[in-house]
Amino acid sequence: MAGGVAGNVISEGARRLASGERPKMSDLLLTPANAVRVADQLSHLRGAAMKLGQMVSMDSGDMLPPELSAILARLRDGAHHMPPEQLNRVLIAEWGRDWRSKFAHFQAHPVAAASIGQVHRARMRDGRTLAIKVQYPGVKDSIDADVDNVATLLRVSGLLPRELDIVPLLAEAKRQLHEEADYIREGEMLARYGALVGDAPGLVVPALDPALTTSRVLAMEYVDGVSVETLETAPQEVRDRAMQALIAVVLRELLDWGLMQTDPNFANYRWQGESGRLVLLDFGAARVVPGDVAAGYRRLLAAGLAGDRDAVREAAVAVGFLGDAIVARHRAVIDEMIDVILIELNRPGPFDFGDRAFVGTLRDRGMELVRDKASWHLPPIDTLFVQRKISGTALLAARLKARVDVRAMVVGHVGGDGGGAS
Repeated sequence: MAGGVAGNVISEGARRLASGERPKMSDLLLTPANAVRVADQLSHLRGAAMKLGQMVSMDSGDMLPPELSAILARLRDGAHHMPPEQLNRVLIAEWGRDWRSKFAHFQAHPVAAASIGQVHRARMRDGRTLAIKVQYPGVKDSIDADVDNVATLLRVSGLLPRELDIVPLLAEAKRQLHEEADYIREGEMLARYGALVGDAPGLVVPALDPALTTSRVLAMEYVDGVSVETLETAPQEVRDRAMQALIAVVLRELLDWGLMQTDPNFANYRWQGESGRLVLLDFGAARVVPGDVAAGYRRLLAAGLAGDRDAVREAAVAVGFLGDAIVARHRAVIDEMIDVILIELNRPGPFDFGDRAFVGTLRDRGMELVRDKASWHLPPIDTLFVQRKISGTALLAARLKARVDVRAMVVGHVGGDGGGAS
């Protein structure tokens, strides 16, 4: 992959120089040809390496050109699946040689393939339909090496300043990926979420089948639904309803349950059109939200509702969003960004996630902070995981151009008069 990308850089650079341009290296790397090459190679990988590619494809948001985001989005559409012989070996190891006798029908071709495992549809002899997630062989064993290789790439590329200590982050990334590869744990989290959601209208969590679940196979009720991304062309009311349900879940995870599924991959949500219910899937990345982190977010949200810029800045530092150094060096820029956010989020009525006019301002001001690598700061691990879920949810809402009265929902959780910013 590296050789192919380098070849594209050389040929594209020569072409631009011949036409009188003086291209920057970043422009030569971010070409459609290179994006196709990287996406194709990552789609063949498993575990942490492909998960990184999926994260980049989802979290690029407004940062990458649309054509590159579209190419990278291929990584969310599915990976290369196991050949039947390999699948059979895994299931024999987990269920025994007579595993087929457990089913009336087992669909050999997966209905979904992702970074750690692939999902098959199966019908039990008692008539139940199950979704069976089967882990790729060797994924668990490769996690540490995958993360170390990604870290080496980041260091060699110079994308991260040498002063930034990412060792704790790497250790936590390995820990979480090992947890995601433990299907017994995921089954426990699935059951826990099912109990938390209960009979709440508008939400569905598949029921666990513990008898068929092992450390490498997760069995659960098969729940119909369409990919939530397909709602891009749905009526506005449907898009709004789906995102309101998901945002409500995030608020409950953070402020009520103390438990959050921190991987906001769009594939983890499906929509049932007839019942109007949101299906929640994939709980491998579920983790406890510490009380101090939840309290910090509660203070941050309350300050935002009050339109208090100073309180927002102080709460952002306390929860670990911002470091003291960057506030000391760039307070005016940070205050300007906070003001933009407060104005947008405190407008009366539904927040229009499809109106991205203010994002350019935030991006431009934010780039000033990014250029000052000496003041870069890694938030606490728990804050990073919570914010990943919040940011990913906002990206999905933007993709669907949803309109949701987020302010009213937040008021319901943290209090306030629900009025506009002062």
